[in-house]
Amino acid sequence: MLKIAVLVSGGGTNLQAIMDAIDAGKIKNTEISVVISNNAGAYALTRAEKKGIENLCISPKSYESREEFNKAFLEKLNSYQVDLVVLAGFLVVIPPEMIATYRNRIINIHPSLIPSFCGTGYYGLKVHEGVLKRGVKVTGATVHFVDEGTDTGPIILQKAVEVRQQDTPKELQQRVMEEAEWKILPQAIDLIAAGKVQVIDGKAVISE
Repeated sequence: MLKIAVLVSGGGTNLQAIMDAIDAGKIKNTEISVVISNNAGAYALTRAEKKGIENLCISPKSYESREEFNKAFLEKLNSYQVDLVVLAGFLVVIPPEMIATYRNRIINIHPSLIPSFCGTGYYGLKVHEGVLKRGVKVTGATVHFVDEGTDTGPIILQKAVEVRQQDTPKELQQRVMEEAEWKILPQAIDLIAAGKVQVIDGKAVISE
């Protein structure tokens, strides 16, 4: 059984997609051990509560320094002894200590086709604003392992989404979630649970 922790900051639509996929049998042999947020008001915590999943908030505001917060966060995460950490709209910079502890065991969903529209400053609606401003015709989403860089870890899955001429950033964001994010994040977790994803020479390799 793959035990996962899902880290969230907001509404938790990707968390919902994971929970629904587990219920539907699309993600097999997996359970969510805990949902952790840095934001006490995150609706994602309510989603977890409704499903009877343990959930908690660890906020940087409760600590005197970022170092203290990072230490407390990692200690709490370690206490659940999870196999995989899933960043599902988690807007906190992951500290190097956590990346080292969970090497190739942290995955993130990013709302673009990496390496386009990623890195520092590209998050949430800003990604879709950048896409529309540049006038690209195809965008999408990427699931990748997390390393010390920003959106630079090995890519596991990508899915393309068409950009329509009349799109607003909000409309594009919604379509990327529906057509890409909510599909490939559960798919990636299922592949990892089945032992089909390995990192070889800095690349994620999926076996049949």
